[in-house]
Formats: sequence, structure tokens, C-alpha cells
Amino acid sequence: VFFAEEWLLSMGVSRLDVLYRRLLLTKLFMQGWGKPEDLKRIFEFRKLIGNRERGGNLVPKDYPIFTDKVEDQTDCKIHNGHFISPLEHFLPGVLPTESVKARFQFIVPKKWKRHRPVCIHLAGTGDHFFWRRRTLMARPMVKESGMASLLLENPYYILTNAKLQVYYLKNVSDLFVMGGALILESAVLLHWLEREGFWPLGMTGISMGGHMASLAVTNWPKPIPLIPCLSWTTASSVFTTGVLSRAVNWRELEKQYAAHTVYEEEIINMLEYCGTDSFRMGQEFVKNAPGSFDNLSDLDLTHDLFNLRSPERDQMGLRSSASCSGRHTSDSTLLIRRRDRDGFDQMLSAVSSSGPHLDMLHAKSITCGSGQRHSLQRESLCFMKGVMDECTHIANFSVPVDPSLIIIVQAKEDAYVPRTGVRSLQEIWPGCEVRYLNGGHVSAYLFKQGLFRQAIYDAYDRFLQKYSS
Repeated sequence: VFFAEEWLLSMGVSRLDVLYRRLLLTKLFMQGWGKPEDLKRIFEFRKLIGNRERGGNLVPKDYPIFTDKVEDQTDCKIHNGHFISPLEHFLPGVLPTESVKARFQFIVPKKWKRHRPVCIHLAGTGDHFFWRRRTLMARPMVKESGMASLLLENPYYILTNAKLQVYYLKNVSDLFVMGGALILESAVLLHWLEREGFWPLGMTGISMGGHMASLAVTNWPKPIPLIPCLSWTTASSVFTTGVLSRAVNWRELEKQYAAHTVYEEEIINMLEYCGTDSFRMGQEFVKNAPGSFDNLSDLDLTHDLFNLRSPERDQMGLRSSASCSGRHTSDSTLLIRRRDRDGFDQMLSAVSSSGPHLDMLHAKSITCGSGQRHSLQRESLCFMKGVMDECTHIANFSVPVDPSLIIIVQAKEDAYVPRTGVRSLQEIWPGCEVRYLNGGHVSAYLFKQGLFRQAIYDAYDRFLQKYSS
């Protein structure tokens, strides 16, 4: 067992989660952070859609949708449809060409039991096309409750020329583009379903799909049931302390951060989230970390990373970690306000350089000079937390209209979505309900789908009790 995994296990996470992640060969962010100009555009747009009063009416109620072929099944009909993603209108060129056309499947029961309820399901990581959600959730929901399901295809998960194009997130910015697209595309579908007379309407998703559904609901101006499963408040912990952090191409991310000053000099100033969660996460990480990380040489991030040289870097010298601790004078900096600088400096030092502990997180040995020893490593981690919190932390978005209609289903031993040191959903969305399942992320996905569906039915019943008149 890798030493980092032993530390995760010591924190009470699922062994199956750790084992399953080790068996997968998938790598994330292989091409790096993404184009700096795209990041700038995305961050500016996040400020708009993150405020429902300003960005809640970006999608016209009569936004055009086109339906294609209909498949007739025993107990339901499957409608296929598409529309142009609204993100293409607001941020032209940021979506891959194949993702400009958003595609969906609408599974409609032949006989309704009560009203005409529809639940929109957003896809989790690696959930390409529709078959998984259709088989595990939509078809059983038709049989159990007579509820329709609308399955939206994620940007980057594209089916073209009758061949499934398996596309994982190549850049960090891809995740943010996906989130922005799904928020607007969900609004398109909700408006369309309303026009067609379906009611009540709600949203759900598992893992990343649950988080994207949460972001989408924050932008919807009406009460709506929301059932996010196996997700939490931010993606920053997923990619920095969860088991998926081992799939991240830290080598390329650190290399690009070292070579391009635009990340520190321009992009950091655009980030608004104050980073309380990152601070808490760092404190908990250091508090519970083991005494040595000497066995982490398998992480493929060796000491040569820290001897990187580029013309820009040679001229300016290795950047100070002050960029992550309040050096900038904007009202809201990357992770913490100036008045918290000292405490956050301690966290940063702990996260990547506390004694023999965490400076071994990504490398077995570091040969830089004493003044440069930890700067690149900690700055890259700090920047990752900052950009992830900026675009994915639900505290950076409006509170849903009626949080009492939200039922979150979470696994107690989830190693993919760490909750240690992260603000709870109950704190950010007062009145929501959290249901905890025994086990981890993988076992819950494999064996608890029925409990996910039950939470959906309960949230819809709660909506009907409050708003049926």
C-alpha cells in the first residue's frame, strides 16, 4: 500500500475506494492548467452565474430545443434531443467543437402515476453517453414511481460517428468549462420541461454529477428538489487530498506554473474565495499526517521537478510563496485575506514542508536551495485549491431558493470526496438534509442506487407537500 494511501486509510476511508483507484489507469489534467486566457474568461463568467440575481436570467424561457428519434420501449418512450449550449453564446470558442451541441435523452413513462414529474440526471466522472444512468436510475424510476428522467450528456463526453469518444478532462480549465455549460444547459432543459407542462421538476447526480447538479440549482430562480449523491461542497479536496489526487498530472501542472508568470501575476487576482476550507483542510492534514512520507516515490513526481528552469523563471528567480499568502492587495486574494496571512503561511508550510512530513508528498527528495525548497510545490498546490474553490465551491454561488427541498446522500468513508476540514453543506445551505450511508464511494455507487432513488422520491414528496397548491 502506498504511504499516502495508508494515511487515507488511517483517516477512516474505504479500503475499496483506495484499491479501486489504484486499479484505474486514468490520468487527469494531462495537458496542464489550460489556456490562461480561457481561465480568465471562465472566472469572470463565474462571478455572473454565481449570483442568481445577476445571472439567473441568462437563458431565455423559449430557448430552442430540437427532438430527434423516439425509441418505443415496453414501459416507456425514449426521446433523443439536442440544442446549442448557451455557453457558446457567452464564451465563444471555449467549448470543444464537438460539445457545442448539447445532447440529451428523455425517458418518459407510458403511464403516469401522479402528476408528470421529471428528474434531470447529470453525469458523474467517466459516465459517458446515457446507458449507465438509464439502466441504473431512469428505467427503475419508471417502474417504481412512474417518474420521467432526462439525461444530459456532459460536455467532453461525446458520441460522434457512432463511436464513443472517451474523453477525460485534459486541462484543469475543462472542469470549469463543463460546470458553466451544465449550469446553463440545465436551465434550458428546465425551461423546456415547464413549457411542455411537466411538473414537478428536480435535479440529481452522482459524484461529479451531484456536484454539477448542485451548482445548476443555485442558478434556478424557483424552489426545486435537489438530490446530490456522493458529492460535497467543493472539488478542491477531491483533487488535492482525495484518492483522485494521485491521478492528477502534478508534474505538468508544476512545470507550467513555474514557466508562466501569468498564473501568479494576473489570474490569482481574479480569484475571490477566501479559502477558509483550504486553511482548515491544511490544519487537519498536518494534524493527522504520519511522521514520514519516505515511501511516496511511486507518485511519479520526482525531485527533478524542482530543478525546473525557464528563461522567465531564471530572470525573476523562483517565486516567493507570498503569492499564496496575501502578497496581492486585492480585497479577496487566492486563498486568504491579509489579516489571516500568518495563519495561512503556517498552513502552507505544513501542507508542503512541515519537517519531514509533507514535503515528501510529491517527491521523495528535493534538492533545491533552502530558499527555493518548497516554493514551487506549495504554490502549485495552493493555486489548485484556489482555482478549484473559485469555480466549484458552492459558497461562491447563491443559496438555492428552498434548501429544505435538498437531500444529500453521502458515504461515511468516502475517499474520493474528503469532508475533513471542509465546510459542511448544512452550514452553507441551512435547512437541507444529509443522509449518511455506511461504506465508501465505490460501494455506495455499486450497491446503494436504491437509496439514491428513495431520496429522490422523498424530496419530490416534500416539494408536493409545500407547493402542490
